[in-house]
Amino acid sequence: MLENVLKDLISINSSTKEGANRAIEYCHQWLSGHDLPSELIENNGYKMAVCEIGSGDQTVIFNGHVDVVSGKDEQFIPVEVRDKIYGRGAADMKAGVAAMMCAAKELHKKPIGVKIQLQIVSDEEIGGFNCSGYLAEQGYRGDFVICSEPTQLGIALEAKGVIRLDIEIEGDPAHGSRPWEGVNAIEKAFKVHQKLLKLPFAKESSEFYPYPSINLAKIDGGDVYNKVPEKCVISYDIRYLPTQNHEDVIKQIEGITDGEVIVNMFSKPLITQRDNPFILMLEPIVEKHTESKAVFFGQHGSADTVFFANYGIPAIEFGPSGLNWHGNNEYVLPHSIHLYEKMLIDFAMRFSN
Repeated sequence: MLENVLKDLISINSSTKEGANRAIEYCHQWLSGHDLPSELIENNGYKMAVCEIGSGDQTVIFNGHVDVVSGKDEQFIPVEVRDKIYGRGAADMKAGVAAMMCAAKELHKKPIGVKIQLQIVSDEEIGGFNCSGYLAEQGYRGDFVICSEPTQLGIALEAKGVIRLDIEIEGDPAHGSRPWEGVNAIEKAFKVHQKLLKLPFAKESSEFYPYPSINLAKIDGGDVYNKVPEKCVISYDIRYLPTQNHEDVIKQIEGITDGEVIVNMFSKPLITQRDNPFILMLEPIVEKHTESKAVFFGQHGSADTVFFANYGIPAIEFGPSGLNWHGNNEYVLPHSIHLYEKMLIDFAMRFSN
């Protein structure tokens, strides 16, 4: 059943809003068809399915997204070869969603002493503000959040924060044959980039990270060959450490340029403590099913966990094993999906004891 749900989801091209909404509708119908109390919610045209089961004083949220990045047509045809299932979203993160759905189906038959709230959302890849962000704002929060991103069955306690910014750099135009009479904005931008990479924040490290992530993502400058460019815009995706402050990072960048620094988006980093009671409950379950020590680490990227962490709710990324998400040969290991489903069920059953 689990593999069938996953393959059905992969078959839906959910790289657009319309496609992601179709995937949500599939999940809602599947849950309802198995007598689970699924509710369809819509915000700004983006759909979500929310299903709550169990009872108790605490609520654990199972959160997963069905939207994916764009892919080739053939990537939306699931292919199983030996011990791998290939397809767009196989790892990121339709496998985790399928496992959470099947776990909810099994848990619905059992007397569990905790509320499990399954949230399936449709806009994580474009920021998550319309779905998980909206749900958190509307009070769908709980006491602990598991986001089923692919983590190789490890537990991601931390995630870097995000800063997306543009630096608008002004030059002085001149004729292309006499560049010494002007100031080349592109050359100025290149010097700013070199300085940025040497800033104090860029050299810092923490327990899980050797350094922040600094990606020069876009550059826009010049318009014709025979003119010294008078303006250049360089755009960055910076993933700063949980130990760093985003305002300090921005001030450091502002200090190396006379250009205008425009912050388009930022999100806070995530830190869940290693000795959190929920983590201490989950750790032996992971070790039981993997037959090895639980692996704790920090994610370089960001996920919908951040929306719950903003309210002080402990949240982790924890999901099946796979590779090449967002790549051409994305796959997930079916064996890990079944282990993951069993771990989720065991974790929920721990509240009954």
